[in-house]
Amino acid sequence: MRQPGLEEYGGGLTDVPGIQVGHFTDARRPTGCTVILCESGAVAGVDVRGGAPGTRETDLLHPMNTVERVHAIVFSGGSAFGLDTASGVMRYLEEKGIGYRVGSIAVPIVPAAILFDLQLGDPAVRPTAESGYLACRAAATGKIAEGNVGAGAGATVGKLFGLQHAMKGGLGTASVRVGETGVIVAALAVVNAAGDVYRSKDGTLLAGARAENGTSLRNSMQEILRGKNILPADGAPVNTTLGVVATNARMTKSQAAKLAQMAHDGYARAIQPVHTPLDGDTVFALATGSHDARADLGAIGSIGACVMARAIERGITQARGIPGYPSFRDLQKSC
Repeated sequence: MRQPGLEEYGGGLTDVPGIQVGHFTDARRPTGCTVILCESGAVAGVDVRGGAPGTRETDLLHPMNTVERVHAIVFSGGSAFGLDTASGVMRYLEEKGIGYRVGSIAVPIVPAAILFDLQLGDPAVRPTAESGYLACRAAATGKIAEGNVGAGAGATVGKLFGLQHAMKGGLGTASVRVGETGVIVAALAVVNAAGDVYRSKDGTLLAGARAENGTSLRNSMQEILRGKNILPADGAPVNTTLGVVATNARMTKSQAAKLAQMAHDGYARAIQPVHTPLDGDTVFALATGSHDARADLGAIGSIGACVMARAIERGITQARGIPGYPSFRDLQKSC
């Protein structure tokens, strides 16, 4: 079903006041990490739907638990090894005296999630705590680099028929200003999905599992419906789409959790299949509260799903091909 107005969604996550984004990209493999800084704190929620997640501090975000605000979110390549990037982000924030106050001590609250990209190049090359620290040093409020950067450097998509048929994924972002209300809703996604990626406004297949000729797309869902064997013999959790949806509206912790849950609809519109046992699909939500009024949660969540779908599309259309993994742009040139 066509989503109204998606073509008008530009900008990015940093359109939400109080949010900075920084990347560290290691071209040796490639791999990297991306840091979303909210140094003044933001009410946060999370919703994990993939069957193979790799996360840190997500239990803390459950509405019944004590801490309400986070100071950063980290996305990283490197599989579980990449969770070490959060330690570097904590060091950066601690140096600035930012964190949850416990007497005279400031403990930075830094949830994180990872994707698997170790199949590219030397698996011993992966993001470290120093990578997270450097991503913080690079964080800014301006235009966000997209495609093969940060956590998107080693992202790939369309892997249900084996990596030899996959394509390059990447990192994308989008935002929308909601009429004259002053409310902003934005998203950032790192697209490393097992499934194919579609343009949600018209259902166009953008990237995914390639046919034997290497230049056309199979359409994985059609193959599944035909009963084809769609899982490679060495099927493993080598996928994950990571996302964050943010708003300047005021929200409670429970509302932020619901916002993260609703933003998963953006995954379902843009990726098929999605939330599989081989994916670690995770969405975080941030509410900075810099906008005075409380916005309607149902409306913000619905918009969040649309913006998330747009960010996923951007992650694909802005990606560049690497050896063995052509991009959307490469296949467009070959047509």
